[in-house]
Amino acid sequence: ADVLLWRNQKLSATLLFGVTAIWYLFEVVEYNFVTLFCHICITTMLIVFIRSITAEYFGWNPPKIPELISNEDAFREVVSTFHRRLNEFLRKFLHIAGGNDPLYFFLVLTSLYIISVIGSIFNFLDLLFVGFLCMETLPYLYARYEKEVEYHAGQMTKKASKMYKRFDSRVLNKIPRGPVKENKRT
Repeated sequence: ADVLLWRNQKLSATLLFGVTAIWYLFEVVEYNFVTLFCHICITTMLIVFIRSITAEYFGWNPPKIPELISNEDAFREVVSTFHRRLNEFLRKFLHIAGGNDPLYFFLVLTSLYIISVIGSIFNFLDLLFVGFLCMETLPYLYARYEKEVEYHAGQMTKKASKMYKRFDSRVLNKIPRGPVKENKRT
């Protein structure tokens, strides 16, 4: 939350700059992911090599691989967290897809359709970048201009309500409906 609301400005700016640089490398320069990964590994190996040689030459302590990277328990904890969240997502997905919650079912279908239309316009990396940019800027802008946003959102809600009432009276109420059967449970 602090990063998204720009309370820690250095971290937020660094994160935004880093994501923008990655987007620039992949999208504008058309750098390949495998090539970038290999160049990062080569640079890291050269830095560790130079650091090891200079440590030996000047009598410093050689660089040590952090325990967090090679710690098996930390790796198992990350995998366990991922596994737990994936199972929770699948449980909710199957619950909604099974028709147990019709409102969410139609909401998810509509959202997925909108995302698929947007996805056909943009490529995946551009879509991720725009999503990250919105995630990084919109909460800050909302916190800063909350009163104005609330006022305009209220105005839009009133207009949408009037439009729905007009649509309901002109279209939906004219659709013939059969008699409603009551469910009798004994």
